[in-house]
Amino acid sequence: MDMFDKDALSVDIATRLRELRQGKGMSLRALAARSGLSANALSMIERGKVSPSVSTLYRVADALGAPITAFFGQPASRSKVVFQKAAARTRVSFQRGLWEGLGGEQFSGRVEPFMLTLESGTSSGIHSMVHTGHEFVFCLRGRLEYHVENQAFELEPGDSLIFAAHLRHRWRSIGNIVTNALIVLSDFSEGEKVVSMHITHEGSAGD
Repeated sequence: MDMFDKDALSVDIATRLRELRQGKGMSLRALAARSGLSANALSMIERGKVSPSVSTLYRVADALGAPITAFFGQPASRSKVVFQKAAARTRVSFQRGLWEGLGGEQFSGRVEPFMLTLESGTSSGIHSMVHTGHEFVFCLRGRLEYHVENQAFELEPGDSLIFAAHLRHRWRSIGNIVTNALIVLSDFSEGEKVVSMHITHEGSAGD
C-alpha cells in the first residue's frame, strides 16, 4: 500500500527557513544562538542537505518568533466556520510520513486537528516537545508510542491519550505496519500555531 498521496502539497522547508530568517533580518549565527542549534546544522537545513525533525523545526520556529505553520504556508484569512471535503485536505508528504490538515489551518479558533500517517520507526526526534494547551491523540491503525514526562504509553487502534502539552512529550511509530493517528491540539496561546511540529523526518542531523 502506498502511504503517500501523489497529489500531496510539496513543501520546501529549506527555502521557507531562509525566507523567514532573512525576513527577520537574522543571521545564521544569531538564529543558532537563539535556537540552541549549530550554525552548521541550520546551514545544512537551508541548503536542503538534511531534513529537520519535529523538535528541531519547533525550536527554530520558536527562535524566529514565528508560528510553526509559517513553514508550511498559511491561508490569507481564517474563518469561524470551516467545512472541508476529504479531497480538499492540505496534504504534506515527508520522507517517512504524511500530514493531512483537517481544517485547523483555516480556522480562527485555537484548535488544530490533523491526521498523521507514519511508517514504522518514524519518530518526532530525539528532543521532547513542549507547547501550550492540550494534546489529544487517537490511534486509528498500527501502534504509536508516546512518552509524556517519565511515562510511556503504547497506543493501539481505538486507544486514546490526552495530556497537558506543557509536559515534555515525544512519540514514535512502532510495530511493522503503517500507523495512522488523529491528533487534536487545543487551547494553545494566541499566535502559537502548533500543527506542523508533529511532522517529522527520522534521522535528521539537526538534533
